Amino acid sequence: MTEANQNGPKHVAIIMDGNGRWAQMRSRPRLVGHHAGAKRVKEIVRACPDIGVKYLTIFAFSTENWRRTQTEVAGLMKLFKRYIRREAQGLLEEGVRVRFIGDRVRLEPALVDLMDGLELLTAGNDKVHLTIALNYGGRD
Repeated sequence: MTEANQNGPKHVAIIMDGNGRWAQMRSRPRLVGHHAGAKRVKEIVRACPDIGVKYLTIFAFSTENWRRTQTEVAGLMKLFKRYIRREAQGLLEEGVRVRFIGDRVRLEPALVDLMDGLELLTAGNDKVHLTIALNYGGRD
C-alpha cells in the first residue's frame, strides 16, 4: 500500500442507483443494468485492499425498491441469490467478511438462508469488511 493510500478513506459506502436507467438508455432490459452493477461490485471489492479501503458498505435494495415491477423485484432477488452462490468461495479466499443489514422479514427464506450462510462462512475474515444493505429505508 502506498503512503497516499494509507491516508485515504478506510470506509467507503456506495448507493447502488441508476443501474436500471443505465440499461434503459442503452435499449436493454433494466435487469441487464442490475447484472452490470453486481459485476462492478465484485471489481470494487477486489480493489479495496489495494487502495486501502478496509470497510465497504453497499446499499443494494431499499424498502422503496419493492414498488418496482414484480418482474424486476423477482429478478433482483434471483440476482442476489446467484451472486451469493457464485461469489461465496472467492470472498472467503480473498479474506472478505460479509455482513447483511436491513430487515430480513420480507425477503425469501431461501435468500435469508444464503445470507446467513455467507455471513457464517466469512465470519473469520478480516481483510475487507463488506456490508450489504438489503430492505433498508430511512423511514423504517
